[in-house]
Amino acid sequence: MTRFAIALALVAATHTPAYASGEGRAEARAGIASAGGTSETFAGIGGGYDFDLGDRVFVGVDLGADKVLARDTDVFVSVGGRVGAKVGDKGRIYASGGMGFCCGGSDPYIGAGYQHRLNPKVYGKIEYRKALSGFGPNVDFVGIGLGVTF
Repeated sequence: MTRFAIALALVAATHTPAYASGEGRAEARAGIASAGGTSETFAGIGGGYDFDLGDRVFVGVDLGADKVLARDTDVFVSVGGRVGAKVGDKGRIYASGGMGFCCGGSDPYIGAGYQHRLNPKVYGKIEYRKALSGFGPNVDFVGIGLGVTF
């Protein structure tokens, strides 16, 4: 599964039609991570590249690193993608998925979010992700972010 997620990200980045335009993005984010009846705050960074496929649809490569701010926790690194629709002139709604790497193992994740352009280069977002653990409780991440496009 890990190799599949990485291969999917590479294919999306290298085999998008030449006529498709797009933009890079980098962000800081924070929120609440919940698992097994407990909740903790997290903070992280993310980035990627979105390819416009016409006037209303986009696909993107998505990378991130999130740290639960409790003692003795590891960084959750994610590699995946997203697909979505443009909402008006400033919004993007999307579904995401890929692989997360933490604590010496890997687990798939799924998610959804909304990103809204605040000015030509800055956006805010709200996002939900669920890490689907095969060895313990699933982890739910609910967060907000602030980012820039380039």
